[in-house]
Amino acid sequence: MTMNDLDRLSALIKQDRDALLARWRQQVRQLPSARQLDTPTLNDHIPDLLEELSIALQYGSDETVAEAFNEASPPAHGLQRFQDGFDIIEIVAEYNILRGCIHDLADSNGLRLQGPPFHIVNRVLDGAIGLAVQTFADHQALKVQRRREEYLAFVAHDLRTPLNAISLAASVLELTLPAEDCSAETGQMLKSLRRNVKHLETMVAKVIDENANLQTEVGIKLERRFFDLWPLVEALIHDLHPIAGTGSTRLSNTVPADLVVYADASLLRRVLQNLIANAIKYTPRGEVIIGAQDLRAETGVECWITDNGEGIPEELLEKVFDKGETDLQNAGGLGLGLAIVKTFVEAHGGKVSVESTKGSGSTFRFSLPAREM
Repeated sequence: MTMNDLDRLSALIKQDRDALLARWRQQVRQLPSARQLDTPTLNDHIPDLLEELSIALQYGSDETVAEAFNEASPPAHGLQRFQDGFDIIEIVAEYNILRGCIHDLADSNGLRLQGPPFHIVNRVLDGAIGLAVQTFADHQALKVQRRREEYLAFVAHDLRTPLNAISLAASVLELTLPAEDCSAETGQMLKSLRRNVKHLETMVAKVIDENANLQTEVGIKLERRFFDLWPLVEALIHDLHPIAGTGSTRLSNTVPADLVVYADASLLRRVLQNLIANAIKYTPRGEVIIGAQDLRAETGVECWITDNGEGIPEELLEKVFDKGETDLQNAGGLGLGLAIVKTFVEAHGGKVSVESTKGSGSTFRFSLPAREM
């Protein structure tokens, strides 16, 4: 193949670009992730790549791959394919399909790809594959990292409630033990308990602070089963009793004893724990009622937590489930608790809402769809 043949192939790629892309799309649509994409999304940066290839052939380019490319093209294509749900194998496949279409175009016009033109085509396409795959892999790794960090932040937040309960229980125990019956060893154990709880609280706060800017995008795997809701709520009330101020806030379980839910018990426990703990926080001397009902007509269950505490200002009602909203009593509050509630309820296919009047308390409701038959 002469330099004139290089010019001819370059011209063919430009002249037959639309037909070349059509043949490429026809084959690429066999890839699972490409089947539902519209033409502009499927094309993405491939027309730009063909232009770059045409220029490289026209000038018989000896440039390095990085110099031959429009720097934004393959990396941007890799990012787009990441967003389209492609996997790495599909990204490599679509470029190799394009390689095959270019070979077919050359053969159908009496041109054979060998020598310098063969190396130019391969260099451009292999370089594009490398850059696109690298960008894809970088974003995939970042996504996994964010999920892990988000999950860690969720777990750290959930640890606050039992840690508070342990701390308060230890304080109550220390106050109720008669001084004359409290040995030096017992006193030392109580001090050690308080010190270690404080250390854990500091560690938990650090984890939450370091992950404050993460998005709520955890990949949640549900393990649904049928179970009685009343015992779960009763166990939570027992665990949260120290946080309720050893009686200053009354916790009432009005869930029907025979009510059965279909849900992930661990996640539902965390939802209720966060909502009850939140209600206790804003109802220092009052009542928190936990209730539920079977929505037979709508084939599901509705749960609610009602308190007669401080209530929520009207301007904040639409934002209470947004992570990062400031706690009214804590300027540094991250608002993770209600964001966790929303995430876990929606993972079940349910919805969460709040009704509140400033100074008259709040009611948080969430639904749990029934099992699909």
